[in-house]
Amino acid sequence: MSIAIKRKKLHAHTDRSRLGLVLRVVSFLRRRLLHHPLISAVSACLLLLFVVLSLFAPSPVNNNDIVRSRLNSHQDSMFQVPASGGTYGRDLWNSMHSQLFSGCNNAGLNFAKADVKTHPDRYLLIATSGGLNQQRTGIIDAVVAAYLLNATLVVPELDHTSFWKDNSNFSELFDTDWFITFLQNDVRVIKQLPSIGAKLMAPYTLRVPRKCTPKCYEDRVLPVLVKKRAVRLTKFDYRLSNILDEDLQRLRCRVNYHALKFTDLIQGMGRLLVERMRMKSKHFIALHLRFEPDMLAFSGCYYGGGDKERKELGEIRKRWKNLHASNPDKVRRHGRCPLSPEEVGLMLRALGFGNDTHLYVASGEIYGGEETLAPLRALFPNFHSKETIATKEELAPFVSFSSRMAALDFIVCDDSDVFVTNNNGNMAKILAGRRRYFGHKPTIRPNAKKFNQLLLNKNNMTWEEFASRVRTFQVGFMGEPNELRPGSGEFHENPSSCICQNSELEVKTGGISNSQNQTRDNNEGNKKENRTEEQSIEEEQEWSDMDYLDSRKQNQLKGTKNDSLLLLMETDQAELQEFFSD
Repeated sequence: MSIAIKRKKLHAHTDRSRLGLVLRVVSFLRRRLLHHPLISAVSACLLLLFVVLSLFAPSPVNNNDIVRSRLNSHQDSMFQVPASGGTYGRDLWNSMHSQLFSGCNNAGLNFAKADVKTHPDRYLLIATSGGLNQQRTGIIDAVVAAYLLNATLVVPELDHTSFWKDNSNFSELFDTDWFITFLQNDVRVIKQLPSIGAKLMAPYTLRVPRKCTPKCYEDRVLPVLVKKRAVRLTKFDYRLSNILDEDLQRLRCRVNYHALKFTDLIQGMGRLLVERMRMKSKHFIALHLRFEPDMLAFSGCYYGGGDKERKELGEIRKRWKNLHASNPDKVRRHGRCPLSPEEVGLMLRALGFGNDTHLYVASGEIYGGEETLAPLRALFPNFHSKETIATKEELAPFVSFSSRMAALDFIVCDDSDVFVTNNNGNMAKILAGRRRYFGHKPTIRPNAKKFNQLLLNKNNMTWEEFASRVRTFQVGFMGEPNELRPGSGEFHENPSSCICQNSELEVKTGGISNSQNQTRDNNEGNKKENRTEEQSIEEEQEWSDMDYLDSRKQNQLKGTKNDSLLLLMETDQAELQEFFSD
């Protein structure tokens, strides 16, 4: 029976009940007026007023009906969302052909060891920028930069002044001893600068341009490092080229996937959260949902909230001085709008995930709060977060630190059977690359450009047609092997140099087309990367690349020299804090 018919029956029943109430009141008043004329007259007025108000009051509506009405915007629409995900003849919880590939990070025969190449009087320090995952990219690239400069790396300092306001140090997030020991053959790492006499060595501060190549480091940083002995690179995020030779890319992988390990405290709590999700269901989806007011304001997208939404997000958008006037229709046509919670839910249902699927949601503040989340909860009532599956006491050591809370979500999302994201931020990219490296676990990225066009016409088609089109559009966006061209996109998202194919398994199973051949010619691989660099995500500004306006200026460390701004490119002079840096 359709929702519209049920609603009509509910209204008819309510009207009959009200009519019965009126008749009973009239009968009661007639009896009272015969015995107590004055008192009964006053009572009659009050009762009649109550009856009139009752007659004209709106019919009671169930909250679930409100949610369902949002999912089915027209009562007579052919578009009716089913509770079941249906059967589509594929395994939703595993990638096809994933057994043919594995992560690989071994250094080549000509890759010099740290004890041979490290110069005794060169020390590199870096100051990271942004949230947990943006800082992670900086740490990874810092190791490679130290290798390029034949320098000893001092354990990186984390960003304490960004939007995220987290004063955690490196050792409070990552296992420092493990980091130093694991990398000992690649780069010498120490915990602090050595002393010269009675005082610490003072590093010379500078900043390199974004996407700085190995030649850029050789020309710009090395001469200063040779002269000053210690150099500190500030705002170190995306300061190393995406294009590197295979040995350096594999060094990136050794840092990212092996050397950077969360502390025992964080890992223990993260594993506990995963175990509790496994107790609820054999399989679960982890959704990284970014739908904060700042995110939406920056994107320039519109989500149907009328003048209230336009005013609220418009005020927030003023924080970025260099943003042009928003054009919501254009942004949505180009697939630049993060999917709303409801849209994510519709995509997952169309892909075959039913309402019995358990969903772990990693998110910050959601614009619109519970009202915005309601349609997603209606589609997936088994809705969880770290706050719902852990006690306040268990989360107490983490709750005051945004990076530590983000680390817990990172662990659950990494261990989930299926990872879904509604955005293209740093956490989404790093987890996509990590899940490729560790077995191509299903990782769903929305084909937002096609999906948004489809949503505009959903009420003119049946659910079956809508779901079929979603499945077609999502081919190439599901985390399967070889979805991305080697060298395309950010290396953290597509670590193609670190994905090797098992040739024996390929022979046994017949292999797949366009395989990533471990024995491919390195020069040819570099040519491919060169051709794709110009077509990288830098063609359009990403949320993670836009500078966030903040009137506070970072204080320089005591004892550092800050007279080396000659190396600062003009395009970097206006850089401020970044918000979309998760």
